[in-house]
Amino acid sequence: MSRKGKVVLRKIKPDIKYNSVLVSRFINKILREGKKSLAQKIFYNALAKVKEQLKKDEMEILETVVKNVGPDVEVKSRRVGGATYQVPVEVSDERKKTLAVKWIVDFARSRKGKPMVDKLAAELIDAYNNTGSAVKKKEDTHKMAEANKAFAHYRW
Repeated sequence: MSRKGKVVLRKIKPDIKYNSVLVSRFINKILREGKKSLAQKIFYNALAKVKEQLKKDEMEILETVVKNVGPDVEVKSRRVGGATYQVPVEVSDERKKTLAVKWIVDFARSRKGKPMVDKLAAELIDAYNNTGSAVKKKEDTHKMAEANKAFAHYRW
């Protein structure tokens, strides 16, 4: 945390096709080496594949995916008297979205053997159906917070 004052968050511009900030977040997370047009192609093609398979609106699918993957609580390390405790903390809405986008893209990247479009589409479909690696990560985060509930009084 900064000791100099409040951090000013930058506004993310909505994407061109869907006029959505959430889509821009996904594209920015996929982005590698400044190749934004390639990241856009990957995301839009993956979203088209997901729409084709699930036969629902793309934005509705995306909202459901982020809701399914975003954690409600997480643990943060707090140092108290020489010991470090994992203290459960509630997650803000912005951080929920950020973590969901990060986990989905990271787990899509870690899948083996297919192009990124197919991997991302598969991860989005799994997240929509409440299965897959990103949803498992959310559940693991919740379990860790539940296990460390005894240290909740160290929150500040």
